[in-house]
Amino acid sequence: MKKIFLHYIIVFLISMVPLIEIRGAIPYAVGFELPLVPSIIVAVIGNMLPVPFIFLFARRVLEWGKDKKYIGKFFTWCLEKGHKGGEKLQAKAGRGLYIALLLFVGIPLPGTGAWTGTLAASLLDMDFKKSTIYIMAGVLLAGAIMLAASLGVFGAISLAK
Repeated sequence: MKKIFLHYIIVFLISMVPLIEIRGAIPYAVGFELPLVPSIIVAVIGNMLPVPFIFLFARRVLEWGKDKKYIGKFFTWCLEKGHKGGEKLQAKAGRGLYIALLLFVGIPLPGTGAWTGTLAASLLDMDFKKSTIYIMAGVLLAGAIMLAASLGVFGAISLAK
């Protein structure tokens, strides 16, 4: 029991890590044969927990730190990444900006996800509540895609044994 709890903590923490997020947490859970429903719930909660903080504070912190000596380059990179993500969303989406946000977060590609999507939504001054709902839908989509991919990969590995 203690061991499975530790695995859930790891799933939770993996899902909070930028760029890895739920895309790494679900394969971890499947690879360690954890029960799927609790694993997905833990991963979604972990992935969504930083979203309000990113939306409300990241822009302010990044703007503040972009010209600081030791952190300036990284903060500038984060701002540029968020601006580029936001510009791509706006250019492709037009009026369907929130659907584009959902797809940007939900399609598991490098550089996409809840962290980048939330930063882009914040930089674009999108509505907080509506953005959060669409980001969560994107996290659920990414989780479903990663679950299907993980079950396929790990299922094939177990068949080969």
